[in-house]
Amino acid sequence: MSNDRIGNEEEPEIIYIPDDEGNEEEFEVIMKFEVDGSDAKYMMVVPVESDEDQEAEEVYAFRYEEDGDDLKLYTIESDEEWEIVEETFNTLIDEFDGEDQD
Repeated sequence: MSNDRIGNEEEPEIIYIPDDEGNEEEFEVIMKFEVDGSDAKYMMVVPVESDEDQEAEEVYAFRYEEDGDDLKLYTIESDEEWEIVEETFNTLIDEFDGEDQD
């Protein structure tokens, strides 16, 4: 399983995703990973907001494909695919938290 985590030393990766009205919203990519046994790539993003009072950040997951400089995002629609992504994300977060405690 490969994963790319943005470390504290690196500049965050920012992407822009249009909402239902066509307005582009800014998101920070917090993690990219591939699922074992699949060619599918996934990314987890959080909105970049100026509202500092927000208690918990909402995390969004997308399947993505890169075509040169173009990034194509796809929503995760099946429950089965969502469960795989959620399980992989939680495992990677647990591993990352374990590294921080060492």
